[in-house]
Amino acid sequence: MSAFSVAPMSPVVKKLIIINAAIWVFVQIFLDRAFDFHQWRLLILTPEFVVEKFYIWQLVTYQFFHAISPFHLFFNMLMLWFFGSELERRWGSKFFTFYYLGSGAGAALIYCIGVSIYAAMTGFRPVMLTPVMGASGALFGLLLAYGIIYAEREMYFMGFFPIKAKYFVMIAGAMDMASLVGTGFAGGEVAYLAHLGGIASGFMILRGHVQYKSYQAKSKLKRKASNLRLVVDNEKPGKDKDNPKYWN
Repeated sequence: MSAFSVAPMSPVVKKLIIINAAIWVFVQIFLDRAFDFHQWRLLILTPEFVVEKFYIWQLVTYQFFHAISPFHLFFNMLMLWFFGSELERRWGSKFFTFYYLGSGAGAALIYCIGVSIYAAMTGFRPVMLTPVMGASGALFGLLLAYGIIYAEREMYFMGFFPIKAKYFVMIAGAMDMASLVGTGFAGGEVAYLAHLGGIASGFMILRGHVQYKSYQAKSKLKRKASNLRLVVDNEKPGKDKDNPKYWN
C-alpha cells in the first residue's frame, strides 16, 4: 500500500491554476472594483439564464471564477494540484483536460436540471437566479477518478486520520449528500448538488471512455482479421506433397 504524496505540478494543472488566479485578480478584483466592470457575471452559472436564455457557455466558464474570499480560490487550486497533477501524468494532458472540463460542465448541467425541478415543484424561483461559481464540480470529478485509480492508496482524512482513497471518496460524497439533504437547494452558500454532479459526471465520462477504448480494440481486431488470407499451395511436389501448406 502506497501513501498519498503530492506530485510535481503538471503542465495543464499549472496553466489552469494560473488562469484561475489571473481571472480572480484582474477581472473579479481589479476590473470589477476599479472600473465597475460587471459583465464578467454573465460568465458565472445562473440556472435561469442557462435553461431559459440558453447561455450554454456558462456550463464551462463558471469554473474559472471564485468567491471574493481568497480561501475559496486557494483551497480549490490546492485540490487541483494534489489530485490533478498525478492524474494528468497518468492520462496525458489531452484526456485530462477533457475530463476536467467535462466533469465541471456535467456538474453544472445536473445542478441546473435539479434546481429547475425544485423550482417547478415548490414555486420557489429565487433559486434559479442564485449564481454558482468555482471549480468544485470539476474537482469532485478528479477526486472520484483518484479514488478509483488509486483506490488502495492511503490518504489523511481531515489531515490526521489515515484512510484509503476509495473510502475517502465515499465519505466526501456521503457528507455532501447529507449536507444537501440538510440545507436543501435554497439553503447554505455551497452548491452541494454541483459537487455530487461532478462525481456523477466524472463516473459517466470514465465509463464512456472505457467502453470507447473497448470498442476501438474490438474494431482493430476485426480489421486485422479481415486482412488475413489463407493460401494453399498443393502444386509443388515433394516429400510433403500429401500435406498442404498454409500461410496467414
